[in-house]
Amino acid sequence: MRGDQHEMSFIDHLEALRWHIIRAAIAVVAFATAAFFSKELLFHDLILGPSRADFWTYRMSCKFAAWLGAPDLCINKIGFVIQNREMSGQLTMHISTSFIVGLVLGFPYLFWELWRFIKPGLYPHERQNSQGAVFFVSVLFALGLLFGYYIAAPMSIQFLAGYVVDPTIENQIDMQSYLSTLTTMSVACAFVFELPMIVFFLAKAGLITPEIMQVYRKHAIVVVLVIAAIITPPEVTSQIIVTIPIVLLYELSIHIARIVTRNRTASLNAQLAENQGVA
Repeated sequence: MRGDQHEMSFIDHLEALRWHIIRAAIAVVAFATAAFFSKELLFHDLILGPSRADFWTYRMSCKFAAWLGAPDLCINKIGFVIQNREMSGQLTMHISTSFIVGLVLGFPYLFWELWRFIKPGLYPHERQNSQGAVFFVSVLFALGLLFGYYIAAPMSIQFLAGYVVDPTIENQIDMQSYLSTLTTMSVACAFVFELPMIVFFLAKAGLITPEIMQVYRKHAIVVVLVIAAIITPPEVTSQIIVTIPIVLLYELSIHIARIVTRNRTASLNAQLAENQGVA
């Protein structure tokens, strides 16, 4: 422990961590249980939403296509059927999906418990500089999750499941494959959106500066394109749509690093002046 709090032994730290983990696990189980007993909402409305033509993203694509005068951009039909090929497949998916939803919904609380464990070990000025961390991490996670669910995942599902090499081959998608694509895309975007907070903490620690980020901007864009290529189908439009917000997040992170570095420099200069005055 730091500051005016008493010193804790290694065993005390392990005991404190254990209770943080237990409380976080209880929260995840509670959310997962609630999701399990909300089967219709969970599957019909959320999980299977991107598999129907009336999904919000597809309806917006048709409005956008009409506005551009490009009817080919309108997604008004679904070219695949979701199937279950295992006896216990639907039960297994019900349980696993409920657990994933529990983790996603419980993420803000998980981070809060982690922060409660880390925070007492920080110096007073470090705690002061990190105020609002839980809030901003949770907000960015939610924004990334929504972006993945409504933009990245539907476009990937529509492209991959609707792609055919011959009209005589019907796409009958296994439900586990569909679920894996949906959750991977959504959760991946949720964590990618945490870039500004990662840069914030690295800049606070003096490990990164806006100058470094500007110098390596071109390299970062290449990395962003690679990430977009990994989490999207091999189709240019989808990759561009995913790339744009990530690049904007990188530019925002440069601005954040600039502010943090400026404040950090001012604080160090003030402390140095104070020490010289005392001397």
